[in-house]
Amino acid sequence: MKHCGLLLLAALISAGCIRAPEIVMVDRATALEEQASGSFKDVEQRLARAGMSPTPVPLTPNQLEELGMQPTPLVENMGKTQADRVDELLRHHCVGEGRDGLLVDTRRSCQAGRLSANDVALVERVNRARVLLWQWMRTVRPTVPEESLRRSWQQLHAEGVVCGGWVESNDGTWGEKKC
Repeated sequence: MKHCGLLLLAALISAGCIRAPEIVMVDRATALEEQASGSFKDVEQRLARAGMSPTPVPLTPNQLEELGMQPTPLVENMGKTQADRVDELLRHHCVGEGRDGLLVDTRRSCQAGRLSANDVALVERVNRARVLLWQWMRTVRPTVPEESLRRSWQQLHAEGVVCGGWVESNDGTWGEKKC
């Protein structure tokens, strides 16, 4: 038993001499370390601000149309008839009165942007109505050739075209109607 007591005494004495090393934890870098690593606080703040304040992306009318968005119509629809819309399109040279009596898409010389899908549909409707009118005129006067009826109608109609409207002359050139 003497040996057990000695061992116990030796263990207690040796435990007093052994200590854990002191550990110092630093939660911030020193000034030298901050200089060496660089400070990106300003860059981070600018990036955060840019992400929080969105800006519009400029898109061309073609890009908007490809995305499925309709451009603003050339003519306001408020209180205007389809005839008023056709007159506006004629004045802006987006549509022309052809020498055959039909409306012609002349968007290359258009002075007011682009033709909308509604404008194209309107031109098609007007042309269909004119063809139906000529067919009806043919039933009323079966002895007169269709080309003659069409030419007579076109000459009378040309007088009523809006001043400044885009019209095709007999030689195939386009110009504004003079009043």
